[in-house]
Amino acid sequence: MPIQTADRRQFLAATGTAFAALLASGCMTRGAAIAPGVSGATGGTGFTDYGPLRPDPAGMLDLPEGFSYRILSSLGDAMSDGGTVPDKADGMGCLNLGGGEIALVRNHELIPSDDAGGPISKGFGTRNGEIVPGGTTNIVLDADTLEVKRQMRTLGGTIRNCSGGITPWGSWISCEEAPTGPGQRYGDGLAVNHGWAFEVPASATGLVDPVPLRAMGRFNHEAVCVDPVTGYVYQTEDRDDGVLYRFIPDVPGKLIEGGRLQAMVIDAVTDTRNWDGAAMRTGQPLTVSWVDMDNVEAPEDDLRSRAAASGAALIARGEGMHMGKDDLFVCSTNGGAQKLGQIFRLIPGRGNGPDRIELFFESESTEQFNYGDNLCVAPNGHLIVCEDQYTQVVDNHLRGITPDGRAYDFGRLNMQTELAGGCFSPDGKTFFVNAYAPTRTLAITGPWAA
Repeated sequence: MPIQTADRRQFLAATGTAFAALLASGCMTRGAAIAPGVSGATGGTGFTDYGPLRPDPAGMLDLPEGFSYRILSSLGDAMSDGGTVPDKADGMGCLNLGGGEIALVRNHELIPSDDAGGPISKGFGTRNGEIVPGGTTNIVLDADTLEVKRQMRTLGGTIRNCSGGITPWGSWISCEEAPTGPGQRYGDGLAVNHGWAFEVPASATGLVDPVPLRAMGRFNHEAVCVDPVTGYVYQTEDRDDGVLYRFIPDVPGKLIEGGRLQAMVIDAVTDTRNWDGAAMRTGQPLTVSWVDMDNVEAPEDDLRSRAAASGAALIARGEGMHMGKDDLFVCSTNGGAQKLGQIFRLIPGRGNGPDRIELFFESESTEQFNYGDNLCVAPNGHLIVCEDQYTQVVDNHLRGITPDGRAYDFGRLNMQTELAGGCFSPDGKTFFVNAYAPTRTLAITGPWAA
């Protein structure tokens, strides 16, 4: 059930300015949810895209006329804590710190054999006695000039921190895409089980205590988003036979206090992937319910199969997820008849009726959308999706998708790696994105509200 009125007042009061920041940040739509048939944020002016891409003289990222980028942080750069920027930059969120500063909290999807970018003094797990290198770095920027004021390692001892999501109370939830541990596949030398979510404050000045949010489940975590009205936390799972989870915290805003984990059930649909026929059709709303999960620490990595046995709907490689004002968007990397990707739109009922879900977009060609990953909403209400192709030679783009479901090119990466971590600054003027490897964190500016 949603937070009752009195409790919700306390919840909002306790997190008040953080909610205001979230509403204006890269984890929320700016003022309105996407609705089919509405083109752009200017009330149906006919705006559909930003025009053709222009070749980048530096050969890194092609963008439309009027847009430009700058490199904020790169693999090997010296950090304020004495380490260097690690590789494999993935999911990322932007939060307001106040005092004219904003922070990017950036995941690094490192495995135990990867270089950590310097010694890690404390962390969650070890392999053969050495702290494993995955985790996060924070980049603190001047909110106006985007000058890098400091950057440092903030989470260590984790494995394959792929994506996550920001919270209304000023933190980033960093997720391990690694349900492994002692005696398990890829677990040689590991001291503890992995496959958890961890919370990292945007205000962290160094390594935080790495406390796993065990009640949120152990599985192949990908992305997270928080409904600011209910405090519910939604989670995607990067498996071909994954499901969508919802976590109802016992104490909204304090995830470490525990709660209930549930899996999504869709009325009359047990498989959203459309691999064997069109079980879901674009724009068709369907009723959603939720089934409680037990044994959520899942030592056998069987949470998804138990969820499916209880009626939960299968989603093909759930990856990026983004909370809007009244809805949230979920990216399936290889769902759809062509196995090129889907985007779902979930509308929480919030006590006023049942939750509903619809297939918002399904790619029919590689020119539309080819293996989408992280996604967010631009200030004009369009989705911006980071591609992560699985071909020998990749040609990854930033794809825009209009409110009525038309795809277009917004950017083209001229590097043999993926784009990841797309998010907007709190004022909506800057789009931040990572080139995965070698790590490059970029700031893109231009006429976003066109």
